[in-house]
Amino acid sequence: MLTSLPNILTLSRIAIIPIVVALFFFPGPWPAWLAAGLFAVACITDWFDGYLARAWQEESLIGKFLDPIADKLLVAAVLIMLVANQHIAGFAVLPAVVILLREVMVSGLREFLAGLRVGVPVSRLAKWKTGIQMLAIGWLIVGDHGPSAWPVTLIGEVGLWMAAALTLLTGWDYLRAGLRHMLTPLGGKDE
Repeated sequence: MLTSLPNILTLSRIAIIPIVVALFFFPGPWPAWLAAGLFAVACITDWFDGYLARAWQEESLIGKFLDPIADKLLVAAVLIMLVANQHIAGFAVLPAVVILLREVMVSGLREFLAGLRVGVPVSRLAKWKTGIQMLAIGWLIVGDHGPSAWPVTLIGEVGLWMAAALTLLTGWDYLRAGLRHMLTPLGGKDE
């Protein structure tokens, strides 16, 4: 099932990462715009792969495994490059750190709960967080190369702060759901 279109879209999101990262090493507007365009395409595939898998009844275990990994790899790689190239600097680094830490926490929580055969569904608020986060990152990739009449970097930073706020809310929701299972004694004994 790895060759189904939804899984190919997910794999394409992973394949785009090195290209987007490489474009950060080239100065000027065209690499920034190309990186933002490829990032946008990757974000669009995130919506389409899940939609098509459900619509065509091609949901698979490999798809459920790869999809969140592709998302986290893409976001983490781009946030790291934005900080490394000082597209995000000063206090604006804080929401990037919050987003990365939440992604690690949620991944660990999902892995733990999967061992207990407990699924953690994605909430509607988490989908909004992802959308705002992706838009903000796109603005930040373009940065100073955007239209001079627009505060492109400021728009991206405000969006990143909004995404970080939603990240904290959704991260707490996931953690609270997971704590019910984590605090259950093993074998019925308090430890």
